Amino acid sequence: MNITHKITPKSLLQLVPVTRKARILGAGAVFLSVCAFSAIGVSPIATDTSEVEVKSIQQNLEMPNLADQIAALQQNEQLFVHEERIRPGDSIGSLFNRLGVDDAQAQKFVRTDKTARRLLSLKTGKRVQAETDENGLLLSMRATIADAKGGDARQVTVERKGEAFVAIEAPAKLERRVEMRSREIQSSLYSATDSNVDGGSMPDSVVGQIVEMFSTNIDFRSDIKRGDRFSVVYETFWLDGELVKTGRILAGEFVNRGVSYQSVWYEDPLTKQGGYYSLDGKALKKAFLKSPLEFSRISSGFSMRVHPLSGKWKAHKGVDYAASQGTPIRAVADGTVDFAGNSGGYGNQVVVKHWSNYSTAYAHMSRFAPGLRKGARISQGQVIGYVGSTGWSTGPHLHYEFRVAGTAKDPNKFKSLAQQPLSPTELKRFRMAAADMNHRFSLLAPSGNAMAAR
Repeated sequence: MNITHKITPKSLLQLVPVTRKARILGAGAVFLSVCAFSAIGVSPIATDTSEVEVKSIQQNLEMPNLADQIAALQQNEQLFVHEERIRPGDSIGSLFNRLGVDDAQAQKFVRTDKTARRLLSLKTGKRVQAETDENGLLLSMRATIADAKGGDARQVTVERKGEAFVAIEAPAKLERRVEMRSREIQSSLYSATDSNVDGGSMPDSVVGQIVEMFSTNIDFRSDIKRGDRFSVVYETFWLDGELVKTGRILAGEFVNRGVSYQSVWYEDPLTKQGGYYSLDGKALKKAFLKSPLEFSRISSGFSMRVHPLSGKWKAHKGVDYAASQGTPIRAVADGTVDFAGNSGGYGNQVVVKHWSNYSTAYAHMSRFAPGLRKGARISQGQVIGYVGSTGWSTGPHLHYEFRVAGTAKDPNKFKSLAQQPLSPTELKRFRMAAADMNHRFSLLAPSGNAMAAR
């Protein structure tokens, strides 16, 4: 017998959960069920791809006119750039041939023009670039020439201007790099600098600077022994990836027989005067050169003598150096020109005022160095004039005086003079530069012997 239950409001209330937790769970289940049915109701019905109509479209595309393109290219002038290096025995003809230049007018111009002719003096291995048209006519040509005396680099350019050529010489815009290298001496200083243990050898100019920097502490003829080490930080200047010249050593360290000597270049930003100093700021360069002439002999010292012209017994307040006419005369210390002109019995004379109350005088010159004038800044070793026999003189020689507060003194009694010390402001700037160089030395120590990044 089927029993039918009658649903009444009272019976529905009996289905509702009694506890609060049960009521929350029940409500959540109802909510999720409603969401599920709603999603089914709004979801799209997948389209039957077999019922989609397919259409084929055909279109004629216009092909490019190759003849027009070729004609346009032929109207444009074709330029060709060639680069070659100078070979031993090269002539302008052989160089032009390798550069693809077929231009007699250009050859004649390079041979006859004063500026363009400098291209013929390029050393073996130097690069030359040329730009030509498709027929080999020269459009431009350039090369960089380093001045052996001044160390400056000049760029010489030959350019076609219509039916003629012009030659232009201008300072080359060089890229400055700082290189760091370290070596251990196995046999000699020069063999160590020539080795390429870190990818390259050191230029000869760097070797000369090393000797000059440390010669006051190290005798490079007898003190060097196997196992000594040195590190240098120096400038190089490049153009188009090619080394043009080597600059100054910025810092150096030499370990000789277990004793370390360090030197840092410092240049005052205002006066542009510079020198080498130890890491604590003490000058390494001697205040005064031993002699204003590189090669000479003393013909008359600082003493009493019979004057060669008057025949009288009198004091000779200077040192005479016998030398041939025209021998270059060097300033013995940094300073400023206080006098440059004719001074009676002294003939052509230059007086240089140095730091404190020191000054030096150079007499009987044949002529002055170009551009020398009162007030000009002078660096130690700079040529200021040339030996002559002007004034009261019996033959070519240099009369040199060392003065203290205007009074001539025997220069041999002042050998231990130190260079002018740095001012407190300069010392502060120097210490910043020295700290950077000292860090570089640590990178070049034996534990990390490798060339650092430029």
